[in-house]
Amino acid sequence: MSDTPFGPAPAASTPAPTEHPPSNGRQAGSRALHRHRSLPVLAVALGLGLASLLPRLMPLTAAQPAKAPATSAGGAAAAAPRAVTPRGPLQPEEQRVVNLFEQAAPSVAYITTEVVQMDSWRRAEVSQGAGSGFVWDSQGHVITNNHVIENARRVFVQLDAGQPIEGRVIGAAPEYDLAVIQLSRVPANIRPIPLGDSHSLRIGQTVYAIGNPFGLQRTLTTGIVSALDRELPTTDYREVAGVIQTDAAINPGNSGGPLLDSAGRLIGVNSAIRSASGSSAGIGFSIPADLVNRIVPALIARGRAPLPGIGINPVRPELVARAGISGVVLAQVDAKGPAGQAGLIPYNPKTGSLGDVIVALNGKPVDSLTSFVGALDKAGIDSTVELTVLRDGKQERKVRVKVIDVRR
Repeated sequence: MSDTPFGPAPAASTPAPTEHPPSNGRQAGSRALHRHRSLPVLAVALGLGLASLLPRLMPLTAAQPAKAPATSAGGAAAAAPRAVTPRGPLQPEEQRVVNLFEQAAPSVAYITTEVVQMDSWRRAEVSQGAGSGFVWDSQGHVITNNHVIENARRVFVQLDAGQPIEGRVIGAAPEYDLAVIQLSRVPANIRPIPLGDSHSLRIGQTVYAIGNPFGLQRTLTTGIVSALDRELPTTDYREVAGVIQTDAAINPGNSGGPLLDSAGRLIGVNSAIRSASGSSAGIGFSIPADLVNRIVPALIARGRAPLPGIGINPVRPELVARAGISGVVLAQVDAKGPAGQAGLIPYNPKTGSLGDVIVALNGKPVDSLTSFVGALDKAGIDSTVELTVLRDGKQERKVRVKVIDVRR
């Protein structure tokens, strides 16, 4: 049975044969004779019809060309694999990039995490995250972004396509988006990444990013230094200053991986992108190597990063902005800290007196808490800075204070 476009084809109906027993011999013989006589007539008719059609069918049959055998010599040759065109050595620039990757890739880490989260029914469930990192030293310290390992219950590090090694977070600095992982087992062939500097970078330099975007391990992308001295928001009211902007493709999973210069040296830690889609749009940001080299040793030694300050507690920036005030308003002043010893006084909520508002640091205007914190960080701990303060919105004066580590 065959099918039609409208369903199964109906079975052809064939009438059931009916036997007609002869009523007598004559009728039976006559009926048989009549039936047998009709056959020669039908044969003649068919013969005449075929004879008339034969001249018409013969040209059509003769016009059909014979197909070439599938196993002809020409067919066999066409189906054979083609010869490979030889090429010479790689171009010098290609070979340089290949060498750079082969030297740097063993130092790049693929980091996976386990994080306990609460679902919509307030039930605990384990989710997995992934990111990148790189080997800092021969003691098995691996550097990554703080947001890669934040709230992680377990952390695993895979180096150079080897087996994952469990690690332990020994230090984190959310305000700089940096963290240090100590490997539980240090491979014999561990290779720290070469360290460069970021203060000598110039816009237009070629850079390379190696990481694990979307879980695709050891992916190399290239670009240039698009801009310098960008600011990257991290924790409340804080930004990382001196950030490198690049158009090298950085995607989810690249976080914590190295940004390299053309010599294969670390110049930054890939941290964030600006994109409406969440994938690379040619605007990526890397934490500068000079800052990394200052923060990482403190994380290894003490588990925390030094936090520059002058012994003040500021009024929340949104309240200051809502009041139309430019600068840093002081909510509290530590009498024993540098600001207190310099005679700064805070806002008085009872009288409404603004007290001292910081409007400049080392002669550069300070219009918000974010810019003030960035200026302190740039000045560095143990340095002395000059503050310009405006008391009660009227009297301007300058005071010198020492920048201290407020976490000591």
